[in-house]
Amino acid sequence: MKHTLTVVVALALCLGVVALFIARTRSHEPSVAPPEAPVGPVAKLRAVGPKLTSNQTSEPLAVYGEGLEEGMRLALGPPVSRELALKVVDATHAYARLPAGVELSPELPVASVTVRLVGVAGRPVPEGEARLDVVNDTAFPDLFALALSPDGRTAFIASPPTDTVFSLEVETGRVTALATADGPSAIATYKDGEGRPWLAVAHRFSAELRLYALDAPGSAPRVLPAPAGAMGLVVDARGEVAFVAEQVRDTVRALSLADGKERWVTAVDPNPRALASWKGLLAVGSLQTGQVELLRQSDGGLVSTLVPGPGVSIVGGGTERFSKQVMGGKAPRALVGSERLGRLFFSSTGPNVGPNAERMEVSANGGVGVLDPERGQVVRHRGFGAGVTEGLVVDEAAGLLYVADIGLGLVRVVDARKLVESDVGARKALLQDLPIPLPEKTPRARPDEDYGKEGRAGVELHSGPRSLALAPDGHTLYVLNRHTGTVAVVDVAQARSGQARVVRQWPVTEMRAQAKRRLGQVLYFADMGRTAMSCDACHLEGHTEGVFFEKTRPMRIYRSTTVRGSRDTPPYFTPASTHSIAETIKTVGARNRYQNPPLTDTEVEVLTLYSSLVPTLPNPFRGEDGAPPETLALPDGHTGRPGEGRGLFEGKGGCVACHPAPLYTMDQDPQTRGQYLEVGTPISLPLRTDQQDRVPGAAPPALIGAWDVWPMLTSATAGYEVKEDRLIVGTRFPLRAVIESAGPQHGNAQVLTPQEKDDLLAFLLTL
Repeated sequence: MKHTLTVVVALALCLGVVALFIARTRSHEPSVAPPEAPVGPVAKLRAVGPKLTSNQTSEPLAVYGEGLEEGMRLALGPPVSRELALKVVDATHAYARLPAGVELSPELPVASVTVRLVGVAGRPVPEGEARLDVVNDTAFPDLFALALSPDGRTAFIASPPTDTVFSLEVETGRVTALATADGPSAIATYKDGEGRPWLAVAHRFSAELRLYALDAPGSAPRVLPAPAGAMGLVVDARGEVAFVAEQVRDTVRALSLADGKERWVTAVDPNPRALASWKGLLAVGSLQTGQVELLRQSDGGLVSTLVPGPGVSIVGGGTERFSKQVMGGKAPRALVGSERLGRLFFSSTGPNVGPNAERMEVSANGGVGVLDPERGQVVRHRGFGAGVTEGLVVDEAAGLLYVADIGLGLVRVVDARKLVESDVGARKALLQDLPIPLPEKTPRARPDEDYGKEGRAGVELHSGPRSLALAPDGHTLYVLNRHTGTVAVVDVAQARSGQARVVRQWPVTEMRAQAKRRLGQVLYFADMGRTAMSCDACHLEGHTEGVFFEKTRPMRIYRSTTVRGSRDTPPYFTPASTHSIAETIKTVGARNRYQNPPLTDTEVEVLTLYSSLVPTLPNPFRGEDGAPPETLALPDGHTGRPGEGRGLFEGKGGCVACHPAPLYTMDQDPQTRGQYLEVGTPISLPLRTDQQDRVPGAAPPALIGAWDVWPMLTSATAGYEVKEDRLIVGTRFPLRAVIESAGPQHGNAQVLTPQEKDDLLAFLLTL
């Protein structure tokens, strides 16, 4: 036992010596400190704006938070699953750019994505998240424009969301696709001085004009510099010039087809689209003012402005007896000239009837207007009383005008000679209404037995005829059907006797993806009740179209608001009467039809889906990194600094209280929405005020996309003025009018210096 104890003690002493040796040895090694905790404040993501965007093109995003710093990134969750570089300008503001063409499942109309910040190494993990909804437009073809080759053998069809121009051989139905730049929005064909045929393609999001040689299929196009935002295109082959109407700076530009050099540029009314040549003049239609401006093709000089006024002749339709109360025009959707008849024709929803003793409201009366360019006046409007007219084409030899009605699914054959000669002749000018039949298995919004009775439109309203082209011999008309994705071939050899007939239809592209959204598109443009009213009649292509006398209580002249991004800013109307897109659709959609018939739950569902997925356009004044530039040229020639303007907006200008980020409206937040404020802005336009209900108060509108809104204020007084008994365009830059007229109740802009006002305007243009 004693021996055992001795051994244990010796062993313990030995182990102690070893441990001491190890400890001393380690004491000479470099010490390793435990990992340090990340230092610095915790960054937080507050919001991303806009909340709704599209994968059609590159989209700038604004990021709002706390503790933002250079090196951070923006992480987008599934199904987008990517990180974006952030341009951080200060601790609370950053910018990013979502690339074009984010791939999503074709059947998915929209992807709701979780957005988070990715921090910098050595900093705490950022907190907070936001939602970003990405509309799947690249899988939603939209056949928007049609042009026929000079020899009449090939039809070309532009689909902006898919960056495609389809080439259709009209004899065989063979379709091939031409890759274009970003958003082909306007097309034209012509022959050059050597007799070579060309296709010209302008774009909404790419600053280029592409010229495809039609006698060399498959060859690379010539690419000329051109303005982005193009929506209208006319080619003068003899003068070797292309006229492009663009909606970023609201100009028309003459571009040399030889070298692309700009021959002249002319500022025009907001959102020019429809163009037509006539005896050395260029007619330009504004979608927001309802006016047609005539420019000299030689130098762009303004010759005259044509707009219907009090006393203009209205022949046919429900507004015929309200000629004396006309206050202006509605958007010219298409323009075409006839040199033989000495007139221009334009399609619209009719002269804009203002306040009247009968309190007749919403003066939609789809039809064709007749313009006398030599006298500079609107001669008459031939209203059809139903539908929404779009594309036009004239047969000079036969004296016929063909009219596409997207609201009813018809093509109308009109005697252009009678339309021109007199009001009596115009009343007898309609020769035929030709329904465009539907391809087999086309989905319907309702059972077939609901159509074509009790004064309703037929099932053909699902076709959506938008654009027209006439064969060189005048015997065949081609009709582009926006909703069904077809081109109808119409024999018009006997059209003057009312016997035009559809002989075949060629499919252009598959349109069945996102079926509910497509059906919603049909209903957005449809005039089911044959009232001449549709969603598009007042909110053209999901945007705005000037003003109208409307809304029963209070009844006054209103600005037609935009649908873009509106799903995030309820309630709607002034004062509030509906509190969601779905409720608005159910109320207004049925009212547009005069309850003939009321919308079904399915119709409300699909129309709500389509309307809620109309995003604001990507801001064209932001840089490649998504951030505003250091300086920005304003539309009136001044120069502003967006960064300085942002500081004024949030500080000295006093704007942020009613227009907080990210959508810059109180209505973006359930806690603050629905407030109708009196800020000293005009209650109404001063036109027959005894017939208007001048109720004060308005909701602060969203400022996202304000760069493309005209007029402004609920009363539309920032843009329009009153002269005698009609409206005139007071300014093309309504943001300036809002800032300059702001009183002490409306922010604090009156204390800003002239340069500070320019800086504030520059910031607003970049939202």
